[in-house]
Amino acid sequence: MLIQLTRLLTALSLTSALVAPVHAQSSEAGKDIEVSAKKVADMVVIDVSFTVEATTKEAWDVLVDYDHMPDFLHNLKSSKILSKSPTQLRVAQKGGVSHGPISLTFDVVRDVQLNPYSEIISHVISGNLKKVDGTTRLAAAGLSTKITFHSESISNVWVPPGIGPALIESETRDQFNDMRTEILRRKNAAVK
Repeated sequence: MLIQLTRLLTALSLTSALVAPVHAQSSEAGKDIEVSAKKVADMVVIDVSFTVEATTKEAWDVLVDYDHMPDFLHNLKSSKILSKSPTQLRVAQKGGVSHGPISLTFDVVRDVQLNPYSEIISHVISGNLKKVDGTTRLAAAGLSTKITFHSESISNVWVPPGIGPALIESETRDQFNDMRTEILRRKNAAVK
């Protein structure tokens, strides 16, 4: 699921916090996306909340489109569904972040539980990240959909307590803004 990828990317951004200067803020378009990142011992806990002017199905279709995620998430190099059933997926994903001369990558396999149009739960089962567990929830809000996300991640690299969470919040906001942009792009393309 797209959110699952975001969890992965968020865990990756934890590692990039070591080498990245505080730089450009998220675009104005994503400022309304509420993001909280906090460090609790070795874990980074992230909570996200935003609304998109689309149905839950329109949002869902993007959030679980793992095979096409590299097309709209810039930090994802590959994403492939390895196996699937109506309520379960196994997904392999590779990607990374770069800041200056340093590049950090991830290569993981995750199990994804699907509760169609309302909840997506993922758990990394193998790869180069210690832990990435996350839950995405979708709820109809009039003609829009409210999307909430909660994840708990442990990176293989130390995350500085001060600047790390701020950079993670910025990266997470950008990722969810990318998702929202894709949801709206597909919705508008379907209308034409």
